Amino acid sequence: MKEQKKKHLFTNRQLAALLIPLALDQLLNSFMGTVDTLIVSNIGSAAISAVSLVDAINILVVEAFLALAAGGTVVCSQYLGNKDVEKANKAAGQLVFVTFFLSLLMAVICIAFHEPILRAIFGKVEKEVMDNAKIYFLFSAVAFPFIALYDDGASILRAQENSRLPMQISIIANVLNVVLNLLFVWGFHLGVGGSACATMLARAFAMAAVLYELRKPKWTVHLKSYFSIRPDWDQIRRILKIGIPSGIENSMFQFGKLAIQSTVSMMGTAAIAAQGMTNTLENLNGIMAIGVGIGLMTVVGECMGAGRKDEAIYYVKKLSIIGEVVVIASCLFIFALVRPITYFGGMEQGSASMCIFMLTCITIVKPIVWTLAFIPAYGFRAAGDVRFSMVVSILSMWIFRVSLVMVLVRVFKMGPIAVWIGMFTDWTVRAIVFSVRVKNRKWLEHQVI
Repeated sequence: MKEQKKKHLFTNRQLAALLIPLALDQLLNSFMGTVDTLIVSNIGSAAISAVSLVDAINILVVEAFLALAAGGTVVCSQYLGNKDVEKANKAAGQLVFVTFFLSLLMAVICIAFHEPILRAIFGKVEKEVMDNAKIYFLFSAVAFPFIALYDDGASILRAQENSRLPMQISIIANVLNVVLNLLFVWGFHLGVGGSACATMLARAFAMAAVLYELRKPKWTVHLKSYFSIRPDWDQIRRILKIGIPSGIENSMFQFGKLAIQSTVSMMGTAAIAAQGMTNTLENLNGIMAIGVGIGLMTVVGECMGAGRKDEAIYYVKKLSIIGEVVVIASCLFIFALVRPITYFGGMEQGSASMCIFMLTCITIVKPIVWTLAFIPAYGFRAAGDVRFSMVVSILSMWIFRVSLVMVLVRVFKMGPIAVWIGMFTDWTVRAIVFSVRVKNRKWLEHQVI
């Protein structure tokens, strides 16, 4: 009699229940910044340029806190896979503790030095663009702790395979953001500051809602009292062991974007506006696949905690296939909308034409190489293999995404499309290296708990 085949750790229904809300949640979170871009685009190129410049900084900071939240997700999910609920709860509390203080520190620094930071990164831009950028950056900095703590709460829930609740909170927060944006910008005519204030309030709501929900004892991992949390340095080290390399990788990735943005800022307002809108749309056509990657962290984390390494390999491959399907569908959907978006967004003809051309190139190239360049790396992190992906990503980014772009722009005068040529090269190199890493299984030789 044949031996009964061992069941997979996650059924298809469980995967769908985890991944679908998570992908939608990532889309909704991204949509907050998109709403700002679309609504202020009607104010003029200076406003949309200011928002795009500041968003490059915001994403740099936000990605660092997302990485810390990811570190907490990995530790919690591995403890849950190992059936150690008590330590999973302690890890969740330490994640909130360390993130709160780091995000508060970052907010204070950015508020105190907002103008020097903007001038150091972007140099001399038009006065109207800089004035709007300073206002938008101030409100954005106030929201840093709100974003960081929401990410923590959502990550703790996802580690328990609950991605539906963060999605529901995101839906409400996005509706609130749209309503307040329309009220402040179009109703009260508060301009860029009104848009930034609306998004700040929506993010504050999302943070409060998810942290309130986490206090309920019905969750396997819950936090009874935030004020009673005291530092546990062993748990903090475990979280930072995953979070810091991931944060360096994400932050350097965004810092590279800032270096590119400073190059684009010399091309004039039309190019800045085109690049800003293209960045926003490219982010949208990949954000749901990133949700699949984040879900992979929970899945692989539980597999590793349960000692089922073959299952971890299986799910890296399976979710990479799912991610590819999502990328193809997202690219086609956004491409179908690019012309209406640039038209109804009130973009000037020159900016709109550049944006449409660049997004056409992205729609062709992204489905070919993007998935393998990003999705497997989430599985590596969940297994504790964070340094490898960090080193590969940083080297590839600086060589191809930054240095190559600067040569193409400053020597060959190629314009904004050079940014995407560099990005396509970066994606291709990562895809090749990470595919080899999946196959040789060295990423399974690490230990988190």
